[in-house]
Amino acid sequence: MEEDFKDSVHVITELALEFSAQAQGQLKERALQHQTLPPIFLLITMHKLSQYELEREANIARNRALMEGLEVSHISSTLGIAKKAKPAAKPKPVQPAKRKRKDTEEEAPRRQSARLRKTTVDPNETPAQKKKREAEEEALRIKQEEERLAAEEQARAAKRPRHEDLVLHKLVEQDPEDISTLNTTFKSVISQPQPRRVGDFDGFEYENDKAKQEQREVEDLRKRLGSLKVVARAKVNQNRIYSSAYHPDVSKDLIFFGDKHGELGIWDARAPPDEIEDEDGDVDVDTREGGKYWRLQPHWPATSKSSISSIKFNPVDAHSVYTTSYDCTIRSLSFTTEVSQEIYASEDHILITHVDLTPSGHEMWISDGIGGATHLDLREGKSKARRFGLSDNKIGCISVNPARPSFILTASNNRTLKVWDVRKLQTLVSELSDSSGKAKAAEPAEYDYEVVTQFTASKRGSGLLRGEWPHDKSCSSAYWDPRGRQIVSTSYDDTLRLWNMDSSALDGSGPFKSFKPFSRIRHDCQTGRWVTILRAQWSSNPDVYPHFTIGNMKHSLDIFSGKGDLVARLSDPSRITAVQAVTCSHPNIVERAASGNASGRCVLWAPPDEE
Repeated sequence: MEEDFKDSVHVITELALEFSAQAQGQLKERALQHQTLPPIFLLITMHKLSQYELEREANIARNRALMEGLEVSHISSTLGIAKKAKPAAKPKPVQPAKRKRKDTEEEAPRRQSARLRKTTVDPNETPAQKKKREAEEEALRIKQEEERLAAEEQARAAKRPRHEDLVLHKLVEQDPEDISTLNTTFKSVISQPQPRRVGDFDGFEYENDKAKQEQREVEDLRKRLGSLKVVARAKVNQNRIYSSAYHPDVSKDLIFFGDKHGELGIWDARAPPDEIEDEDGDVDVDTREGGKYWRLQPHWPATSKSSISSIKFNPVDAHSVYTTSYDCTIRSLSFTTEVSQEIYASEDHILITHVDLTPSGHEMWISDGIGGATHLDLREGKSKARRFGLSDNKIGCISVNPARPSFILTASNNRTLKVWDVRKLQTLVSELSDSSGKAKAAEPAEYDYEVVTQFTASKRGSGLLRGEWPHDKSCSSAYWDPRGRQIVSTSYDDTLRLWNMDSSALDGSGPFKSFKPFSRIRHDCQTGRWVTILRAQWSSNPDVYPHFTIGNMKHSLDIFSGKGDLVARLSDPSRITAVQAVTCSHPNIVERAASGNASGRCVLWAPPDEE
């Protein structure tokens, strides 16, 4: 048998080497008619091969025959060595709709050298003509220089933050048709007020069978939230999502996203989507965007210096939206007037990190990058703002208690979470005012960290700082729940912490007797440089048991109950391949959540029948 095998290999080799042009033509004809020749013969007959190619193909055929003779494939299958399967195709991200671009701006006049500006000189010109020509050239040079300087100043001004009022058509980058559809959307949500609802402080607190009652509430949440699926996707923003907010209107899913370059994306996630055509003019259902979105540029310049750090709706009627930005300004976009106005601007160019409002909508608390918290009464104007140094390091998050607005939370890079009774700050202001009761400085009053620290340690300042808790690493966020009773914090020490307050503690006047978290949840918060910091966000719906959402580094959206139980872990590997770092929930519909990632793509989670 071995001899026969060797003979076969020898015959194949000789045939491959000695094939004449006539034989190739005959075999080619046979191959086309019957297609019964071995693959090596078919290959040889299709082209006139060189001597080198004939030898190479003969070697390949000889080696293949040798392997088949040795029964290598049989041995491989016996040993369980299988061929590597082709990797599964990665899911394609949702593709943005084709948008019309704005016309490019006219290029500013360029500076020219004297050689390029040189004109032909008449050799016979008189001294008077020469003098006139030189005067004209000098006037032209001065004019061109003035135009160049004006263009450069205009270019510099275009890169500075905008402080003036901005109408809608200056904010929207799409064409007039898109502006009209946004107008229609705004009109639909202002038909009736949508105030932020405050929960009952004692709601979901049970005296009898407390553990069973709470477990029943958690199971109800699991049943309602565990089945949420991806029902819409869209590239709402062009850059990394930094913040989000869910509008309370129940007739639509209207979600606002702020990105790294100061762009405000507005996504009507259940509106009829724009069709995206590929090169062949077909619509790809798998990568089609859901809903309709608009991109506004309220903060300027469109760089990372203008990142939108937080978004809040007017708590009285939700007919306007506030945005804070790294350009050191806070703007308000009114849905009724369709005008964006500056509400506050930091005179010292201090980075604004977060904002929250009292339920009345009249007062605003602003945190900044050097440890300050600014109180602004919107009825008085930004010139009456007062800034208090509450930390020696950046305050990344500030939250107002919805039931007791005199209590605020601060989460700082100095690793501490603190609860403040801001009524005591009025005492500090009174002590540092003159006899007439007016502030000494003409500019907005500022009380630095040393002044606030000394006042807190004094007898008159007792009760300003009601409670604090040190984290092992930076405390990135802390929020009150809609009842004003619970607190959830997020920290770089990979832990979520929960507190539960009672009326006796908040109604007292001094520091809390005990301020200790009742639950600690291990959660990976190491986002790194390219993913937005994870923040645990309470659902602002007061009708259901308290729960909050937070992104997971494994590309899921996690939902926890107020007890600290994992209610749902929403994911879809076939459609989501990025960290859903920024999350929010619908204030009035339980079965709604939204998330955004570092590429500006956003996801709506809802029951499958809503798709």
